[in-house]
Amino acid sequence: MPVSTPTALVAAAPTLFRQGLLAVLREQCPELAITLTADASQAEELATHHFYSLLVLEGALPGLLNLPRVLNRLRQARPSQRLLVLADARTLAHEAPLHADSDACLFVPSHVPPHALAAAISPWLAALPGNAAPAARMVPAYAITGRFSRREMEVLRLVVADCCNEEIANRLFINVRTVETHRRNLLQKAGTRTLVGLAARAVREGWVA
Repeated sequence: MPVSTPTALVAAAPTLFRQGLLAVLREQCPELAITLTADASQAEELATHHFYSLLVLEGALPGLLNLPRVLNRLRQARPSQRLLVLADARTLAHEAPLHADSDACLFVPSHVPPHALAAAISPWLAALPGNAAPAARMVPAYAITGRFSRREMEVLRLVVADCCNEEIANRLFINVRTVETHRRNLLQKAGTRTLVGLAARAVREGWVA
């Protein structure tokens, strides 16, 4: 019998964090067919009418006004749906943390480093049909970040936070040209060509929290 293609629905805002998450999913499960949405209503509609191998839901998704109600609907409609919820501190305080290898639902902090997230959901990904990809080899953060100066790390964190040059300059009390110099150094040391690539790699490999 042919092996069915594993599917995932990622309902999250289009941020650099989401790019890092997608990179992790594609690295660990190349066959995964991913559907993206940043629309809360569409996410709920898709999740209740279609079964996915993995459902990732950002608890702070704009328009998602009542997360507990949405989760209850999903649990009633599809009790076995593997659901990863990126939650804020208040939600985490009310929902007991669960383990991916023993339950169908996992709550994690909304900005957990993707390398830690990958470790948490690896039992799910390994069990997906047709996933023969070897476990991803994560480069230790210190192996790369040790090349960066303290100031470059500060700039990198703000780049990942979607700050523009002016915002970075204001926050670090430096001028914009100095920010540009740090950015060029970061790109060169990280071996990336664009800021998007730099930020995605930094998030994916856990260089920044």
